[in-house]
Parts: sequence; structure tokens; C-alpha cells
Amino acid sequence: MSATADHAEERTNPATKLGFEPGQVVQEIGYDDDVEQELREGIEAIIGQELEDEDYDDVADVVLLWFRDDDGDLTDALVDAIGLIDEGGQIWLLTPKTGRDGYIEPSDINEAAQTSGLSQTRSINAGKDWTGSRLISPKR
Repeated sequence: MSATADHAEERTNPATKLGFEPGQVVQEIGYDDDVEQELREGIEAIIGQELEDEDYDDVADVVLLWFRDDDGDLTDALVDAIGLIDEGGQIWLLTPKTGRDGYIEPSDINEAAQTSGLSQTRSINAGKDWTGSRLISPKR
């Protein structure tokens, strides 16, 4: 694929900037009717399969965690998500943008990540209403 084609795909598929790879198992937690459907479809196009739901009973390469302020305790949700990923896996925490219902302060995300033993490596614009934070476990 040419560099020009790569850039065209980035514009048409919002999931390309999240680093997903073909064949990865991605488990989605916190799905509701407010999530970014275009992002979900883009991830499925990259990995070549549907996202696994909350009932998936094996380890995943990536957990896609949609989380809103009224969804409970973020630290607990992150600890639960850690148990769902394979060693070396990652969590994409997706939270509503500033001013949207369910918005979570970045300092609260950082604190919850640190408390659960995760490091935030980057943040991205994950769609019209959502921000994504890539969280990883520290190297052992």
C-alpha cells in the first residue's frame, strides 16, 4: 500500500490511529447506544472480526472500555479490565469529551489508571463525542 493510500485510510477509518492489528481479539465493555459506531466498525474492519462482548470468556489482546461518569468506580472497572487482557495487552478507555454527559476529568482518569497499576501512554480524539486513553501494564 502506498503512503498516500495509508493517509486516505486514516481519514476514512477513525480506528487506524488506535494501533489495532489484523487478528487481534478485542473485547468491548460498556457498550450502549451512545458509543461511536463508526469507530467500532473501523476496529472490526482492521481486526477482521467482530468485537467480543462482555460475556467473552477468554483473554483478549485489547479491551475497549466505554466508560461514563455514572458507570460506577473507574478504578474498579480498570482492575476488572486488566483481568481480561493477555500479558502485554492494552486497554483503550473511551470517555465522553468535555461538556458531554458522563464526562470524566483527565486527572480522575490518570489517578484511576495509576491506582490500578496502569500507565497512560497516549490520548486521542475517538470520534465526535468520545476521547480515548491508551492504558498499558508496566513491563515486568
